[in-house]
Amino acid sequence: MSRYIFTSESVAEGHPDKVADQISDALVDLYLTYDPYSRCAIETLATTNAVVLAGEVRGSDKITHDMIRETTKQTIKKIGYEQTGFDWRNVDIDIKIHSQSADIAVGVDSTDDKDEGAGDQGIMFGFASNETDVLMPPAIHYSHKILQRLAEDRHKGILDMLGPDAKAQVSLIYENGKAIGGQSVVVSTQHKDGLSQADIRKIIIPYIEEILPQGWMPSADELYINPTGRFVIGGPDGDCGLTGRKIIVDTYGGSAPHGGGAFSGKDPTKVDRSAAYISRYLAKNIVAAGLSDKCTIQLSYAIGVSKPISVLVDLHGNKHINAQDVSDFLQSKVSLSPRGIREHLNLNKAIYLPSAAYGHFGRTPTSEGHFSWEKTDLVDALKTTFSHAL
Repeated sequence: MSRYIFTSESVAEGHPDKVADQISDALVDLYLTYDPYSRCAIETLATTNAVVLAGEVRGSDKITHDMIRETTKQTIKKIGYEQTGFDWRNVDIDIKIHSQSADIAVGVDSTDDKDEGAGDQGIMFGFASNETDVLMPPAIHYSHKILQRLAEDRHKGILDMLGPDAKAQVSLIYENGKAIGGQSVVVSTQHKDGLSQADIRKIIIPYIEEILPQGWMPSADELYINPTGRFVIGGPDGDCGLTGRKIIVDTYGGSAPHGGGAFSGKDPTKVDRSAAYISRYLAKNIVAAGLSDKCTIQLSYAIGVSKPISVLVDLHGNKHINAQDVSDFLQSKVSLSPRGIREHLNLNKAIYLPSAAYGHFGRTPTSEGHFSWEKTDLVDALKTTFSHAL
């Protein structure tokens, strides 16, 4: 189709599934703070004034149930939940976390004659596109940004009439593979009782105008703001939340394939997380270097095996560069073993909570090590090696 509409959605930090993701990652950070080599697979269920924590860990004995409860409460407080049906001060927290399976540990741990193996089998994808300055697909990028701006001003007290739970959906018009404008935007946000749909619409539309590029604003009848008319009960009180249920929101909004594995709650030995990060890193560097307008990378692993089973680089139709040559070059620069990925991106740190809302990709790396997979430090080497094709 030469002309079509493509849609992506995002959900805010107060969405029940994102509440669960953030609690799981806050606990991963807690364990990594005490032991950088902790093993975590922590799942969270959040419902009306109750949180259930389950999963497997291996880490410092200094971490107590009281510390886990306090970390959970502080995460909920930071999001902003002090509501009748979900309140950080009196939420019931049920802890069902236990020790990691010995059968998994024996296959994954390194020994004198064996490198650390992957924590599970699976496939992971990385993607980058030059359609935005952060090399992300535009529909998911703008969906995230609308919700981030609303959350920023809610936390500042500017939008204290809004609640933490919200969703955004952006539909863009494409011609010949390029986004040329906005077709529609949907925003649903929790709000205090007494506000009308017209009140919420007046609040939200300026934020959409701020985020979308000039000339991309849809017509007024294509702006769907709180379409049901009322959204007072929200968050885990309105809908049960679970870790790992927003994997498309976490990645590329449906613009690229997904391997199926969630990220939050998992330590970096889990290739669901670390291999997805390194594949984004490699794809982003390829696009940033100008080797292709878009790039998709697939990695696959077997549990207990250190090297990837397969590595695929897709340059999306660029016939001037041999994709296998690019793959070989990248593998000469970066080890794609679980240990190699962790060391290259410095992942054994308490850096994961900020990634658990508004997407794991297209974010800004920090001096503390957050979003290290967004760095473009391979660009110069790629440009030099493949200068003949640029």
